[in-house]
Amino acid sequence: MLKLSYTPFALQFKHPFGLAYGTRTTTEVVFVRIECDGFVGYGEAALPPYLGETQTSVVEFLYKANTILKKYALPFLLEEIITAIDATAPNNNAAKACIDIALHDLLGKYVNKSVYSILNLEKPQPQNTSVTISIGDLNLIPEKLLELNDYHVLKIKLGNKNDRQIIECIRMHTDKPLVVDVNQGWTDKHVALEMIQWLHTQNVLFVEQPLPKDNYNDMVWLKERSPIATIADESMQRFSDMNEISDCFHGINLKLMKCTGLYEAVKIINYAKEKGLKINIGCMSESSCGIAAAAQLMQHADWIDLDGPLLVKNNPFGGINFTEGKLQLSNSTGTGATLADKNLEFIAL
Repeated sequence: MLKLSYTPFALQFKHPFGLAYGTRTTTEVVFVRIECDGFVGYGEAALPPYLGETQTSVVEFLYKANTILKKYALPFLLEEIITAIDATAPNNNAAKACIDIALHDLLGKYVNKSVYSILNLEKPQPQNTSVTISIGDLNLIPEKLLELNDYHVLKIKLGNKNDRQIIECIRMHTDKPLVVDVNQGWTDKHVALEMIQWLHTQNVLFVEQPLPKDNYNDMVWLKERSPIATIADESMQRFSDMNEISDCFHGINLKLMKCTGLYEAVKIINYAKEKGLKINIGCMSESSCGIAAAAQLMQHADWIDLDGPLLVKNNPFGGINFTEGKLQLSNSTGTGATLADKNLEFIAL
């Protein structure tokens, strides 16, 4: 029988994390563990406040999902199990993702294969990941840049009144390529286009979610005029959103915490390729547990933004490496995530 347990945890940022929604110093997560025949799979639900899930809601969903998991003696029927769990209750995307990740990790260990092999994906090669510099005290930018000296692409959170000042300050210290995440912070399409045209002169590769998530008509207008790629983030949660947004953006930001995990992520990647959409594999504020799972997909991405472990100071998992700005998977089975903090106590359901 598949045995589920969990532990709530708070990831602590190295620096206050600012974006258009506000600033915070921690992100709540829930780690799960699924055991079978002596093998253990780990998963993670990362819970930034703006998505509406909490540790309490995740645990409540885990109790519901556990009634399904207990029906299975072995982890082989992944599609059947994940589909049944998805149908248990609407929403709860991160809660579903942590179970999906743990199941894939468990199955990989059980059959002695990596998750990318189980998913019939190409072996991920080391890739440059963008690393976030959050909105905050501009005087701290030189310090933050020094910390990230090994990384070749920087991600900047915009969407406030001092957007140009932030970029100009960064450009005083580095000419590295930038990616920009607005988090719906611009509301006028003409202002957004003016900003994007200026950002194009500042060596910006793409802009995430420049307008409010449901403003599809203006996003089509902006896409047709933008000199750089516009990427859907908040507008694209699950596979069911893909048809609606495919004509509104040049690409998508695919996050496991939004799309309920690896099973649905593969469907999204295949659809995006059919539609000619660019793919950025992104993350929430996550430990190496969630990032190791997302990294299984990175060979099929145009860009990756899997910097979660670099931004926190109490990452309880290992299993991935960042070397000279590149994210590299371990050669382990499953996702490769390993529990580094042996003091974590999991609560059995």
